Amino acid sequence: MNLTSDAVALALERLPGLACRHLEPMKNHTSFKIGGRVAAMFFPKTTAELTALVTLLKDSGAESLVIGNGTNLLVDDGDMDLVVIKTTGLAAIEQTGETVITAACGVLLSSLAVFAEARGLSGLEFAHGIPGTLGGAVSMNAGAYGGEMKDVVTETAALSPDGAVTTVSGTAQNFSYRHSRFSDTGDVILSSTLALRHGDAGEIRARMDELAGKRRQSQPLTSPSAGSTFKRPQIGYAAALIDEAGLKGYAVGGAMVSEKHAGFVVNRGGATFEDVLAVMSHVQETVQIRFGIALEPEVKIIRQSGR
Repeated sequence: MNLTSDAVALALERLPGLACRHLEPMKNHTSFKIGGRVAAMFFPKTTAELTALVTLLKDSGAESLVIGNGTNLLVDDGDMDLVVIKTTGLAAIEQTGETVITAACGVLLSSLAVFAEARGLSGLEFAHGIPGTLGGAVSMNAGAYGGEMKDVVTETAALSPDGAVTTVSGTAQNFSYRHSRFSDTGDVILSSTLALRHGDAGEIRARMDELAGKRRQSQPLTSPSAGSTFKRPQIGYAAALIDEAGLKGYAVGGAMVSEKHAGFVVNRGGATFEDVLAVMSHVQETVQIRFGIALEPEVKIIRQSGR
């Protein structure tokens, strides 16, 4: 047995009943539909299980990765000696104040927006079409159509690398464009509290439907992707720069710059990890040469150790 398998065995011994799959293909857990097998994948259903598991794996020295719905990940398609913790089983949502909602990290943003709509609470309409979980969205300060998580998240409970559970409030969350303090610290987000405002449920639904229509019209939602591939640069917009560089439809193997929206690299069928990286690299080089602008990936790239 190696360090990873020892850690997995210990976790199963100390946390009986915790769901686990061995040699689980990551392609089944990413919106890109790309990713090789990992040593094990755990599916905690409570904050206590998640906290105990993260702490145990850290103490054991095993390499681990916490994911939500896998919608912002490009994962190496080789086998990896990695333990993955998928948090979508932590899906509790509670109205904790007149216009306040507290939700666990694994709640889908779409479910959170519908929960708010049903209670006549406005402020999450922008998030309804974002396919990720609350934890991932808070970590990267996800946003769309003029709204961002920083606009609604007032505090976040997180497990720090030293094993302490802390609550981070207000500006201490350090939100900025596609960034938060949780992006840098290695903290595992457990839950967040959101402050919304009263609204008309019908108007809230109409706004969500309007934004859904805009997404269907402008984005390649029927093709596997990780959403926007690159962050917005300081000057201009990534999609516009890529389009102007004539890169729509540029392809390597099964990966292609979407012909519908240049900001998306899509898996048009059978794309490999290296295919996507090659397309991204060509886009970055071309935009840099044409416009002198460096595009930074928004997608999180997970490689095998040593690659």
